[in-house]
Amino acid sequence: MTIVRVTHIGGPTALIEFAGWRLLTDPTFDPAGRTYAFGWGTSSRKLADPAISPDALGAVDAVLLTHDHHGDNLDDAGRKLLPSAGTVVTTVSGAARLGGGARGLAPWASTTLEGEGRPTVEVTATPCRHGPPLTRPIVGDVVGFGLRWTGQQHGALWISGDTVLYGGVRQVAGRLPVGLALLHLGGVRFPVTGPLRYTMTARDAVELVGAVRPRTVVPVHYEGWKHFQEPRTVIEREFAAAPDDVRDRVRWLRIGVPTDLET
Repeated sequence: MTIVRVTHIGGPTALIEFAGWRLLTDPTFDPAGRTYAFGWGTSSRKLADPAISPDALGAVDAVLLTHDHHGDNLDDAGRKLLPSAGTVVTTVSGAARLGGGARGLAPWASTTLEGEGRPTVEVTATPCRHGPPLTRPIVGDVVGFGLRWTGQQHGALWISGDTVLYGGVRQVAGRLPVGLALLHLGGVRFPVTGPLRYTMTARDAVELVGAVRPRTVVPVHYEGWKHFQEPRTVIEREFAAAPDDVRDRVRWLRIGVPTDLET
């Protein structure tokens, strides 16, 4: 069994520590107040400061970047942090844009993180679709990440990435046993595109958790930005109405507080 310490810094950003490794997801460290354009008439205002500043973060062995082209997943302060990280793993197109030796992964491709005195970590990209069907040319490529290393008892650590619920993300249930899942939620919508969703709703999450059946589910990327349509209260209500074997898997983290979890 491995104990994983997760610190939810805000939005999609989490510090993940285990067995001597310090990994960071989707670095967003800009202060609140700015509005970020996402393209095609969509934008969002950042409403909350990060719980930890980059200066207080400490050394990072690798950044797991689900996508580089939206400011709520990689902002200016987060981008400045990338050169100091040992490794950056992201999409194939994102690696080409970032340069600097960033590793690009297509869905279900893998790479490894290696460090002296630490277990080798296999990082596998999992499918995402950041919007309705046929919108990939507009919203761009996104991946999630499944992390596996020796000593895990309950399965991989999975970061879903920004995605709606669709066939690609459902493949995780059959291909990746999951012990701990960080699910990007929020049910994103924009006025210009009406009812169309760009990330999972709480109802989607209930269905996905029932299929994947991770031991523990940690909701992330549901707060701190104006474009999120489903805050924690909505997510809690949906999970409260779910079957016991889904409801009892959810663990809420206090933002900025390190929490020890099993995987």
